[in-house]
Amino acid sequence: MKILVIHGPNLQLLGQREPQVYGKVTIKEINTSLKKEAKKRCVKLDIIQSNHEGEIVDLIGKASANKYKAILINPAAYTHTSVAIRDAIAGCGVPTIEVHLSNIFSREEFRRTSLIAPVAVGIISGFSKLSYLMGLEFAIEMIIAEHKKHAKRG
Repeated sequence: MKILVIHGPNLQLLGQREPQVYGKVTIKEINTSLKKEAKKRCVKLDIIQSNHEGEIVDLIGKASANKYKAILINPAAYTHTSVAIRDAIAGCGVPTIEVHLSNIFSREEFRRTSLIAPVAVGIISGFSKLSYLMGLEFAIEMIIAEHKKHAKRG
């Protein structure tokens, strides 16, 4: 079972960038927590952070060919601006969970719209690094349920 985790732009600055909004958690701490949980559940994670929209689009576009069963993405600022990432998710055929550290719906008006949410399975927002862990847990349970459904059929 493989899951792709994508951290969007500026998330490499976590822990130092606007701690009043994002807290003091670092991307390294998030990744360590995700890897620890994945190991317990016998899941392989590939974790990527990119500031480049095209690179993120390419990763999503290759997700199915790379046998990912789910994508966990924090598109960061691209949440509100990237039709390209939205379209890649819509077209890739891999269930995607959108996560955010902060509650985007309680922030500035322009951050309250997610172009990604309508093509994602769901969105988890506002729980700091727990948003990622809840997203991972949901992705794993979703994959297991899908596997069981297919096993019953054939």
